[in-house]
Amino acid sequence: MNLQKIGLFLKALRKEKGLTQEQFAEIVNVSSRTVSRWENGNNMPDLDVLIEISDFYEIELRELLDGERKNEKMNKELKETVLKAADYTSSETSKYTKKIHWLLLVGATLLFVAQLICHTTLIENQKMKAISDFAQGASSGMLICGIVATSRYGQRIKEFKHRIAKRK
Repeated sequence: MNLQKIGLFLKALRKEKGLTQEQFAEIVNVSSRTVSRWENGNNMPDLDVLIEISDFYEIELRELLDGERKNEKMNKELKETVLKAADYTSSETSKYTKKIHWLLLVGATLLFVAQLICHTTLIENQKMKAISDFAQGASSGMLICGIVATSRYGQRIKEFKHRIAKRK
């Protein structure tokens, strides 16, 4: 794969649409500096961004990866490979999401137990106070881990899957 050739092709496609690097960066949700790196051949976009770019410019993914326009359609094997990769990503994401949901559920349950102990007469018992403190700390840690783990990456994978499903 020739990164320089791909970069020049990306630049030509952008200019055909009459877009600046900043405008194109907004469309694909990256910085203009990232677009510049792609066009200079220093970096390549992630697979999900490549698919988004090929959809935006209405070209085949193979054309984008070759850095030139082709008259023939993308061969069936390449398309199937991309779809299999998307399905694999989707199934792995599903497993990961289930683990995160359990983490958040346990965290919320521990928080509820801690609050229940704190707001009853059970708090007067030293052992119950220690249990309450532990439950509060553990629940806070689990909830924070769940929030961090479900930040932007989960959303990006869902968007990738939807783009692939539209192509079928």
